[in-house]
Amino acid sequence: MKKDNRLIFIIAFIVLGALSRLFPHPFNFTPIAAMALFGGTYLINKKWALLVPITAILASDILMELWNGTGFYPDMIFVYGSIAMITCIGFFLRGRDNRQTIMVASLTGSVLFFFVTNFGTWATGMYGYTAEGLATCYVAAIPFFKGTLMGDLFYNTIFFGGFSLAKWMAPALLKK
Repeated sequence: MKKDNRLIFIIAFIVLGALSRLFPHPFNFTPIAAMALFGGTYLINKKWALLVPITAILASDILMELWNGTGFYPDMIFVYGSIAMITCIGFFLRGRDNRQTIMVASLTGSVLFFFVTNFGTWATGMYGYTAEGLATCYVAAIPFFKGTLMGDLFYNTIFFGGFSLAKWMAPALLKK
């Protein structure tokens, strides 16, 4: 079997992103959505594009649970669902990966993550099963959205910019 340097490089970026979650960071300033968007854009096989980021995040969740007990939480299925949806946004970036489209996809992913995960928080009953409870849940989450937005933009710059730089510096190494 031929060694696929491009695949190894992409997976390594995603794994390093997942490991970065283990280090102290501001609330919600994580690479979760960026990993999904990057994987969806560059992992050619769509099953791998969905599987690699989700597996990397699950592994980091397990490590966080073992380390400090924060890896598992009641609404985590909504986090994983939003990761799958953001990966699908990455599918639309394929062949259209320029600064503008990446930024729009990043912002779209941030908003999607905000709405899906906070709906999940409401669905666990934390705010009561009323429209007022749902609205309260979303309002309470607004301060955390800044971290999500900034983290997504930062990590998408690292992932997409790093990959672009690597393709420029070593095109033969990362060819399709």
